[in-house]
Amino acid sequence: MTSNALGDFLRAHRARLRPGDVGLPSYGRRRVAGLRREEVAVLAGMNTDYYARLEQGREQSPSPQILDAISGALRMDHEAREHLYRLAGTLPDGHRTPPRETVSPMLGQLLSGYANTPAFVLNPALDLLVTNSLADALFSPFETADNLARMTFLDLAGRSFYAQWHRAAEAVVSSLRQATGLEPHYPRLHELVSALTETSEEFATLWHAHTVYGKSHGAKELIHPKVGSLSLAYHSFDVRGAPGQQVVIYHAEPGSPSFQALSLLGSLHATRLRSRMDTSTSTGGPAASSPSSANSTVQSMSSSHRVGP
Repeated sequence: MTSNALGDFLRAHRARLRPGDVGLPSYGRRRVAGLRREEVAVLAGMNTDYYARLEQGREQSPSPQILDAISGALRMDHEAREHLYRLAGTLPDGHRTPPRETVSPMLGQLLSGYANTPAFVLNPALDLLVTNSLADALFSPFETADNLARMTFLDLAGRSFYAQWHRAAEAVVSSLRQATGLEPHYPRLHELVSALTETSEEFATLWHAHTVYGKSHGAKELIHPKVGSLSLAYHSFDVRGAPGQQVVIYHAEPGSPSFQALSLLGSLHATRLRSRMDTSTSTGGPAASSPSSANSTVQSMSSSHRVGP
């Protein structure tokens, strides 16, 4: 990295744009490709000399407001904007890109390929945006598998599903508390916390403790009514290009009793799905119309509905 990484980054983005790209007229002969410095300054609403000093490395401490204006003028996407702030040694001010509520179809297909591990996508409010087939099987004891916090505190199945319920409850609340710091203006998060605080005294007590932590990996001790105890490890990963989304994967030690139990759970779930399809076919339901309709039925059973472009 050069000693003027911020200036190099700004120059590279300036060179990618033409006046027509940003609604400016083009005049005079241009010695270099892209916008002129004074054009960027006009678009960002700042002094041309100040912008020049930024590119030249003579100005080292731009404010978040200045960076916001420049990133907008240079038409930076989310990732480029975040990188701009990192280069400047500061944090975005005011707004963040809102969490994305739909999961890309490609990511949904990728999770479906994990036949032996439960995998799902969460938003900051712990809504289950997409689940693969084995995750559906894992969460089948719950009346509705829609939100991990609601399932933990308001669904009776949660008390027996988590072998150490109080530890699981603390982890859920701590994750939500951390999310409110990262996404302070996220309506869905505030709606969820408000609803849980009103309906669950235990949630309210933990919430007012203000414990904050976000773990990217750890252990889960679960009890499934169909296969018994499950000792699983989990890892979570941020989804690049989809702000606020995390992929979570549960897995068992190969060859362990929990690994065998997960395999059995997957087989039982697949058998149940085939039975449903056979019943639908015999009664002349939608699945009988074509192979493609049968495939769509399986997909609708094995994943949540929030898949989008």
